[in-house]
Amino acid sequence: SAAVDMQPACLGLYCGRTVLSVNGSLETYGQCGVCPRGQRTDDNKICRECVGSPDRYDWLYLGFMAMLPLVLHWFFIEWYSGKKSSSALLQHITALLECGTAVLLTLLASDPAGSLRIRSCPVKKLSDWYTMLYNPSPDYITTVHCTQEAVYPLYTIVFIYYAFCLVLMMLLRPLLVKKVACGLGKSDRFKSIYAALYFFPVLTVLQAVGGGLLYYAFPYIILVLSLVTLAVYMSASEVESFKDLLVRKKRLVVLFSHWLLHAYGIVSISKLDKLEQDLPLLALVPAPALFYLLTAKYTEPSRILSEGGNGH
Repeated sequence: SAAVDMQPACLGLYCGRTVLSVNGSLETYGQCGVCPRGQRTDDNKICRECVGSPDRYDWLYLGFMAMLPLVLHWFFIEWYSGKKSSSALLQHITALLECGTAVLLTLLASDPAGSLRIRSCPVKKLSDWYTMLYNPSPDYITTVHCTQEAVYPLYTIVFIYYAFCLVLMMLLRPLLVKKVACGLGKSDRFKSIYAALYFFPVLTVLQAVGGGLLYYAFPYIILVLSLVTLAVYMSASEVESFKDLLVRKKRLVVLFSHWLLHAYGIVSISKLDKLEQDLPLLALVPAPALFYLLTAKYTEPSRILSEGGNGH
């Protein structure tokens, strides 16, 4: 019995004892095991209810996960609309309404229900996202299953949001596309919707497997992807000067959208903890586009080839 008394109260990183009853300052605990949803273990291996709120970085992460379907919607709508179709703008607005409504419904459905506030547990380390990998085996034969959502509700709330997005898209978009996409053939009208039926499962698997990695890496992913896509777009659109940007309003919209993404990435990295130091960093937002416009004329392939030919 002495040996038993010397053992830790609860094995494993995420196993804990639930509080069965409270009598004044005296608490009665249950068996060591998995904590109920909405709770996680404290330093004494006791399951405690999540009573905090997401911090600024948590909200930025949730904002990034909310933006992913919207950006993909916009990309595929633009990709499949073609130059003849005048329905792209309406589809873009509909996709924005779908994702915005899904955000509101997700927040209202989360605990506390009916409120835009979220009750959450703090994220302490990467392993909090992958509790299934830390189930203890005291005798190396029997495994004590203590898999839980230690980062409640940052893991599951994304799945709920994707489900709402998918349902709203299936309810609203087909009717809109059928009425306004007259410039497209019958087979092309619904291709942006078919694309969503492919990328939503991909996003779901991405969150299920890489949610914790995305939580720590998303600011850098935003910066890299926005830089690459801006360079590819400006190159494909043959934008080589400020005048080329002003020719079409759509190019300015794309440019400002990328600038917003740059700013979001910078804010996510800095977290704006020290405003006097972090806010000046936002002045770097236009820098990549300006650098591209100033150097594009020197890197034009036809000019390089002609100068190479003259050299020979």
